[in-house]
Amino acid sequence: MGFTVAIIGRPNVGKSTLFNRLIGEKKSIVDDVSGVTRDRIYGESDWGGKKFNIIDTGGFVAHSNEVFETAIREQVQIAIQEADLILFVLDVITGITDLDDEVANMLRKCKKTVFVVVNKVDNHSRNLEATEFYRLGFKDTFFIAAMNGSGTGDMMDAISFKITKEEEEFEPDVPKIAIIGQPNVGKSSIVNAFIGEDRNVVTEIAGTTRDAVHTKFNKFGKDLILIDTAGLRKKAKVHENLEFYSTIRSINAIDESDVCILMIDATEGITQQDLAIFRLARTKSKGIIIMVNKWDLVKKDTNTARDYEAVIKEKLLPFNDVPIIFTSVLEKQRILKGLELAMDVYDKRTRKLSTSLLNGLLEEAIAIQHPPAIKGKLVTIKYVTQIPAQTPTFVFFCNHPKYITDSYKNFLENFLRKRYDFCGVVLNLFFREK
Repeated sequence: MGFTVAIIGRPNVGKSTLFNRLIGEKKSIVDDVSGVTRDRIYGESDWGGKKFNIIDTGGFVAHSNEVFETAIREQVQIAIQEADLILFVLDVITGITDLDDEVANMLRKCKKTVFVVVNKVDNHSRNLEATEFYRLGFKDTFFIAAMNGSGTGDMMDAISFKITKEEEEFEPDVPKIAIIGQPNVGKSSIVNAFIGEDRNVVTEIAGTTRDAVHTKFNKFGKDLILIDTAGLRKKAKVHENLEFYSTIRSINAIDESDVCILMIDATEGITQQDLAIFRLARTKSKGIIIMVNKWDLVKKDTNTARDYEAVIKEKLLPFNDVPIIFTSVLEKQRILKGLELAMDVYDKRTRKLSTSLLNGLLEEAIAIQHPPAIKGKLVTIKYVTQIPAQTPTFVFFCNHPKYITDSYKNFLENFLRKRYDFCGVVLNLFFREK
């Protein structure tokens, strides 16, 4: 399960600087997601071997001065509902403002872990002034300078300490399928349709504090767990918050899943927000299928589906080897086929290929295209093996791994992908010196 840290605070206290510092500290940026009013609001950090998501709530605060306070209150509410830990950022230069006090009052009432982070403490004088912030009464207070990183190490250690390896709530070999996508694309309807088709529901389990619902039931002779992220519109008051909820819920659902069913609206086409969610799933190496819902509302001719799929795959580049299915939840068209595809991707994602099989494939690939010589050095790949990992991971042993070009790596991946049909599965290829 993913651990999510939200950065909150009023404007100009250094939230974005801190965000950039935290995701760049170990050079472990996983992905950036298009926000509403800024370019990026999400990153993943790795500290002390523990990974966690970081949300910059400043990414969705409107720029109109008259709505600043309202927007800040809303972002605090979202952080309280969606995050596991909250970084409350303040500015030592301006001191504690009335708005800071109001935010602090909201945070005292929540049951989440709150770290007070006093920013711009970059000299001895400011360090003395920062003691004022202890009066807010929070247990954990850190004095930092986000611009140069001073003090952030201790804060990151404290965050890492809060992350515990939770025991799996379900059997580890039970496929977890997340239904992700923007609000109002039919996520809850598709889950209801899946469950309604099968009377062997085992149990309904309340999800995390983020209100994702986990449903365990049996389909195709297997136990499955569906992770539903629907219900966003009920809690969101404005469009900006709706997108922000959608992003955070998708991040958490993706973290918990093995395979993601990304639902898009056939009448809207694949949007930038859809692509951002897709990239999240891909970067986290999850299995992916795309379900185009509301297909009954699209005017069609002979090649409509083919042309529509071609447009989607062009937008998905460079990784577009994913199953795409056109459905209508309302008309009950091909909905079970979508779940069947997701299970097929799960099976491919958990498949193990023998070393002898892989080396036979390697010989074929090299016979077709030999690694190019770089700087007069001939690259020779000795053998390849698959190593244990959550997603198919292959290690190629060679004499000069640093001279393996991206284009040749792509050639080997595509060769492997087509030969063993890894459609919908992210493959990891590594090259090591023999």
